[in-house]
Amino acid sequence: MNNSERQELAIISPESYWHEQAKLVAWYKAPQTILSTNSDSWHEWFVDGELNSCYLALDYHVEQGRGAQVALIYDSPVTGQKQQFTYQELTTLVAKFADVLKKQQVSKGDRVLIYMPMIPQAAIAMLACARLGVIHSVVFGGFAANELAVRINDAEPKVIVSASCGIEIAKVIPYKPLIDEAIEKAIHKPKSCIIYQREQVQAQLIKNRDLDWQTQMDIAVEIPPVAVKSTDPLYILYTSGTTGKPKGVVRDNGGHAVAMLYSMKNIYGMQPGDTFWAASDVGWVVGHSYIIYGTLMAGCTSIIYEGKPIKTPDAGAFWRVCAEYKVNALFTAPTAFRAIGKEDPEGDFLKDYDLSSLKRLYLAGERLDPTTYLWLKEKTQLPIIDHWWQTETGWAIASTPLDDGTGNMMTTKAGSSGPAVAGYNVQILDIHGQQVPAGQQGSVVIKLPLPPGCLATIYRDPQRLLSGYLSTYPGYYLTGDGGYIDEDGYLFIMGRTDDVINVAGHRLSTGEMEEVLSAHPAVAECAVVGINDTLKGQMPLGLVVIKNGIRTSDTQLVSELRQSIRTSIGAIASLKNLFIIDRLPKTRSGKILRKTLRQMIEGQKIEIPSTIEDSQVITELSATLANINKE
Repeated sequence: MNNSERQELAIISPESYWHEQAKLVAWYKAPQTILSTNSDSWHEWFVDGELNSCYLALDYHVEQGRGAQVALIYDSPVTGQKQQFTYQELTTLVAKFADVLKKQQVSKGDRVLIYMPMIPQAAIAMLACARLGVIHSVVFGGFAANELAVRINDAEPKVIVSASCGIEIAKVIPYKPLIDEAIEKAIHKPKSCIIYQREQVQAQLIKNRDLDWQTQMDIAVEIPPVAVKSTDPLYILYTSGTTGKPKGVVRDNGGHAVAMLYSMKNIYGMQPGDTFWAASDVGWVVGHSYIIYGTLMAGCTSIIYEGKPIKTPDAGAFWRVCAEYKVNALFTAPTAFRAIGKEDPEGDFLKDYDLSSLKRLYLAGERLDPTTYLWLKEKTQLPIIDHWWQTETGWAIASTPLDDGTGNMMTTKAGSSGPAVAGYNVQILDIHGQQVPAGQQGSVVIKLPLPPGCLATIYRDPQRLLSGYLSTYPGYYLTGDGGYIDEDGYLFIMGRTDDVINVAGHRLSTGEMEEVLSAHPAVAECAVVGINDTLKGQMPLGLVVIKNGIRTSDTQLVSELRQSIRTSIGAIASLKNLFIIDRLPKTRSGKILRKTLRQMIEGQKIEIPSTIEDSQVITELSATLANINKE
């Protein structure tokens, strides 16, 4: 069955389609009720099914005779450490840490907050929570104390699990002082903190509250998985919202397990024993879905990488990992490859490594611009698959299918995240809620019901699910992105709907302008935002980062870039404000902070997101952007 046939069946008869896909899961109790509606008028999947996500990720594979297979590889260029864990070894460690948590009176339905760097203990803590039916909430290690306190108050964890420090390229960040300050600020007080001591920093433990990870593991026993309902929450993951209150996306166990196994098979083409590397962080949804749960549930080998795409030690870092561990598919954000391309524009590092095992590259997290797509395609000679999804969905909404019906992969298109994945009924609507013709831009929405694995609710605020996602177009989930679907059914995401600007009555996509700018051979990455203009309402402003080794003057480059905008889009999009800068402010996942840029330019109070990769870049940009309104 090819993708179009699967899509037709999934839309016409979602219950029968997902009933069949649910057979991928080793349920404790197989579900009979496939799709239903709960008290919040939101749909639920497999309500009478019972399972355990940790069992599916670990014990099941040991039972199937894969206990000696490597489940998890830890590679840390920032410390020089490398470790490998078989499925049997990882199961033992997780079963013991589950006992450590249980001894803190943590049980099914309780919350545990995990504040960890990219080390194996982060995966062990997550899976141990799942083993007990405990809801975990992973917060990036190194988050500011105030942001951590906000999440402590919302999730109300019984226990915090952390490490003594995290390690960036050139600095060590002690975590314990941040945790202590956050607990002091928080209204809710966790019962205990379990701290994994790293050799770079020894944390000071507070008596009667803090426990040493290894000391507790030394006296722990292995405990079995606990059966949970399909609709019981697996985790809470906080994502950005339009208000100051954190938005906790809740993922269920059953629908999530089905979606993970389904996507690993049908989107990524992975088989048990394959090595799948999601070069992300466990603090992001990608880390939850495809470093931990999806990859291990599929019986694959996963990689936890504590490093960067560049400078740990160089722009060949990703290729080294792929070659060393014979990675079959690599999944990361476009910004990682833009950084690599900036440092190594000719792709010279690729020649140093045997990448014969690497079959495909997957990119998500932000729009993959055609220039980066074409650069990767040329340099690697691999299929480059841009796919689109959100924290809320937990897995891909659109992706180029691996099978076109003849056993070959469908053609990828530059700038497109591919056709909708089977199960997602993606449509483009205008401001009146009417479908627009092929090729015309509008609001990207998904007709309900969403497939399994998508958000179950917003933690402690189900009304926010309705107001934030369902009220704009009744019967549809609002993605918040704008774009179009072409005549072949390929989806093009052009950016957030608030990234469409109105210049003298003309609606212009900043994504289109970025596409034009990034096509210039000197440009490494760029951002275009709209700024207020008394005459035209809004005007575009462009910020451009140049590749290493470019000798053309900044003045000449600015002139060329402005002309390319006029030629490609028209005089109405005249990019009078165009600046060449050293770097852009981004989140840890590589998303450019356009809202923050707009606030800086307009002289508003800057709301620096807690997810920012390096707040120093804000300081660097302030002087440049402060002069814009004076010119």
